[in-house]
Amino acid sequence: MPFGQLVVGSPGAGKSTYCDGMHQFLGAIGRQCSVVNLDPANDRTNYPCALDIRDLVTLEEIMSDDRLGPNGGILYALEQLEYNFEWLEEGLKELGEDYILFDCPGQVEIYTHHTSLRNVFYKLQKMGYRLVCVHLSDSFCLTQPSLYISNLLLALRAMLQMDLPHINVLTKIDKISQYDPLPFNLDFYTEVQDLSYLIPSLEAEAPAMRSEQFARLNQAIADLVSNFGLLSFEVLAVENKRSMMHLLRVIDRAGGYVFGGAEGTNDTIWQVAMRNESSLLDGQDPQDRWIDNKEYWDEVERKEEEEQARIQAAKAEAMGDDALDALLPTPAPATDSGIKVVRKKK
Repeated sequence: MPFGQLVVGSPGAGKSTYCDGMHQFLGAIGRQCSVVNLDPANDRTNYPCALDIRDLVTLEEIMSDDRLGPNGGILYALEQLEYNFEWLEEGLKELGEDYILFDCPGQVEIYTHHTSLRNVFYKLQKMGYRLVCVHLSDSFCLTQPSLYISNLLLALRAMLQMDLPHINVLTKIDKISQYDPLPFNLDFYTEVQDLSYLIPSLEAEAPAMRSEQFARLNQAIADLVSNFGLLSFEVLAVENKRSMMHLLRVIDRAGGYVFGGAEGTNDTIWQVAMRNESSLLDGQDPQDRWIDNKEYWDEVERKEEEEQARIQAAKAEAMGDDALDALLPTPAPATDSGIKVVRKKK
């Protein structure tokens, strides 16, 4: 049974960077992973792209042939993907049981009310894929109450539209200490606590909108989010191994991989931690890690990684070159899918 992540979020949230980082991390822990690019405008990917929608249709081609703008062109490209689903199906069959990361476009319409992407992933579920929707938001949104509430509504709408196991993630959390101090601790935002406490800050952000009418609107939105009670956020620094490990364990639990997936057997701290039930970040306060004592924890983790590298090097030197080869993950053999794709014309 293949597993995968549907990576969505607003432009600039870090979707492609996340896919690149997660692909590298999965390789390091011995999990065979492939990345599928579903953004027809993304012509430069940092990660090795196993399947690329641009082999089916490109944004430039659509804008030229059909006289559409960038946003309309991306929606049309996803409609083409839905109509030509056999292209994606055959390509994924070539990847076997690989863990798949689907890198999606940044247009919010595709996961709030446009149905093509949702229909594509319904079909993938019928093929047997166990998918988790990973919704990324830039942690900069925490610095402005209006941005934070907008992201809450966007995430809630995506959860209702996509109808999949859903993980909301605040990316670039390692940069949050560089911004102005937040009025509340980080757990207020990650746990989406009582938004009524945020209303005074929201009114102070836009004095021109202080009125009874806007006060009622703000309270209604706060009540809407609270009444659903569906929202919470994980935090992520994509270059931090502990942070990536914690998020992956959350995703694995949501999608069921933890009950059936098998990791590699390279006994480094990261492989061992991923095979164990608990995460090394469980119980660590994000406020303390990323805001109050960020420099201290950065240094602690740096020393741990150096010590782990020293131990591995000592093992390899003591056991010889054959042991060194055994410690390294075996690269997957290069394969040629042989798939030829022709865009269907209406």
